[in-house]
Amino acid sequence: MKLLWVKAGGLVPLDTGGKIRSYHILKELALKHDVTFFTFYAAHPDDAHPQLERIFARAVSLPLDIPKPGSLADYLNYGRRLFSRFPYAMAKFYHPVVYKKLREVLREETYDVIVADFLVGAGVVPWKFPCPKVLFTHNVEAMIWQRHYQVARNPLWKLVCWREYRAMEACERRYLELADRVLTVSEADRNVFAQLIDPNKIEVIPTGVDVDYFRPEPAARNANTLVFTGSMDWLPNEDGMFWFMERIMPAVRGEVPDVTLEIVGRRPSEALKALAAKERGVVVTGRVDDIRPFVRDAAVYVVPLRVGGGTRLKIFEAMAMGKAVVSTTIGAEGLPVTHARNIILADEPEEFARQVVRLLNAPAERSALGQAARQLVESEYSWQAVAARFEEVLNSVSEKLDARS
Repeated sequence: MKLLWVKAGGLVPLDTGGKIRSYHILKELALKHDVTFFTFYAAHPDDAHPQLERIFARAVSLPLDIPKPGSLADYLNYGRRLFSRFPYAMAKFYHPVVYKKLREVLREETYDVIVADFLVGAGVVPWKFPCPKVLFTHNVEAMIWQRHYQVARNPLWKLVCWREYRAMEACERRYLELADRVLTVSEADRNVFAQLIDPNKIEVIPTGVDVDYFRPEPAARNANTLVFTGSMDWLPNEDGMFWFMERIMPAVRGEVPDVTLEIVGRRPSEALKALAAKERGVVVTGRVDDIRPFVRDAAVYVVPLRVGGGTRLKIFEAMAMGKAVVSTTIGAEGLPVTHARNIILADEPEEFARQVVRLLNAPAERSALGQAARQLVESEYSWQAVAARFEEVLNSVSEKLDARS
């Protein structure tokens, strides 16, 4: 097959769950198919996207002048796009050069399938173009903004979240209807979309993990350490860490005075760093080259998310390393996990703290939980298996639409 894969936000470095998922699926597909990868993203130093030519038949990378989130330029850009039909999370990527270049690519080659990766990618795809089109959703984007709206306390931020939610909801419905096939990463997301479009055109592509890269290793230290990993410029992660430090950490420290928390991930906000600086035993690392040492040395891996969608790759990575995981239900949403068998689920702050304390004080139970978690992902969720399922769907949609024409 000749595939055109369209993705906003770039692909490298592999510092977000969506990038990791897309990269591994794409890498496997490129071993057997002719893949053109088209991406547009905020320009940044040491851009590694030109190196993708080694993986794909063709890689088209467009660095864009997009303001840094939270900057004055970002606020001004938001104001300029306030009346766009797109939510700002999408509109900020839609520079004229992107539309122009994508149409040049489509004039130069004939493709069997176009994949719009994430909803943002869908906004630049010419949907009337005579070629099967697949929308690969990693989340229910409107639901994420709806949940931000529900938990927001600042009135201005609440208004922004409401506007993003409603605009995202309209875009999501539009592109779900236009796509020939919709791919989700969980049954939960599929069930949401099945209320909007024909369920028969929705397929679930499960989340995977590199079980060779993420492996159990002996901890280098024996401490009451908790760890969270994730892109800290993704709002659900930041919200979860604020909630954990304010509502959960004090209760844990009351029972385990020497407990420490490591927050590992790129671009933590100044507000998050300021709160962590006031808390005893909390370390915010920022971006690291390898998260595995931090996960390896932690006693418990925590996922206190109140907002989200899709599936959390971070949980599968921790499980592959044999760690005991405590998560909210939303944090583990869409993953094939079972409470008390291979993960601990807790939604209220008091219960979350109680479960963390219990595991910190029970090394044998932590070990058993981690072993069960590793067994689950190792047996069923390698990236090779996930990519094979993705390939089946692409073949199916291509052959079905060929038969109609």
